[in-house]
Amino acid sequence: MSDLHNADIPADIQAHRDRQVLAVRWGDETRDYPFVFLRGACQCAHCVDEWTGQQLLDTSTIPADILIEKMELVGNYAMRIHWSDGHQSGLTTWRRLRELRSV
Repeated sequence: MSDLHNADIPADIQAHRDRQVLAVRWGDETRDYPFVFLRGACQCAHCVDEWTGQQLLDTSTIPADILIEKMELVGNYAMRIHWSDGHQSGLTTWRRLRELRSV
């Protein structure tokens, strides 16, 4: 059984390429996630060691002008982001976005 509630599901998600931020709205609150920050926060097996949790992605290699090329919803719990650096294997869950709000 899922502990995901409607309040945990974004009401709106928009990639603002001109400002290089992903704007996510939950109810009356909107949070902007800079693309570089969001790409660096990926937790897929290519970016983070599954066993140790050690970050494998060297965030200094993320292009400063990285862009979101495409986004796809995955069920009711996540989205897949296709980045301009070719990365697309990670899922960004709504829970992960909520965690990143306070970073």
